[in-house]
Amino acid sequence: MKKKGDNITLIGMPGSGKSTIGVVLAKRLGYQFVDTDLLIQAQEKRLLKEIIAEEGLDGFKRIENQVNADLSVSRSVIAPGGSVIYCQEAMEHLRELGEVIYLRVSYEELSRRLGDLVDRGVALKEGQGLKELMEERGVLYEKYADDTIDEKGLTPGRIAAILEERIRSSQS
Repeated sequence: MKKKGDNITLIGMPGSGKSTIGVVLAKRLGYQFVDTDLLIQAQEKRLLKEIIAEEGLDGFKRIENQVNADLSVSRSVIAPGGSVIYCQEAMEHLRELGEVIYLRVSYEELSRRLGDLVDRGVALKEGQGLKELMEERGVLYEKYADDTIDEKGLTPGRIAAILEERIRSSQS
């Protein structure tokens, strides 16, 4: 892992385990855990699905970009929403804050994990399904990631252990 800021940002599809793995990794490293979707909800005093319904996708992305681009943390594991990769300013800022890790999960596994995408607050275009969303976002996750973890056959705890090992070896 490259030397940058002292944060780790986990990117990936909704349901890829960013929050689950992020909490475990933060505990293992002695870092804070930051879920930027929760920061958005706190700032806006609305659920993500309400923001999307009321502001539309463009309005939501503006808010998401602002919250992530304004983030000022250190020694933190950051879990932004899956759509943050549409926000160039936010992604450039997250890359300045530290390493960006893409948690890649298969379509089959993701469709098994996810329930109602709209109820979950997933930013979808009209008529867009999970497979199309994964294809569209996958390219962007790869573009911004410093490293990728393929989750196939791995538990959240094992993924956190792999990341911890990489981080600790890069710090020594």
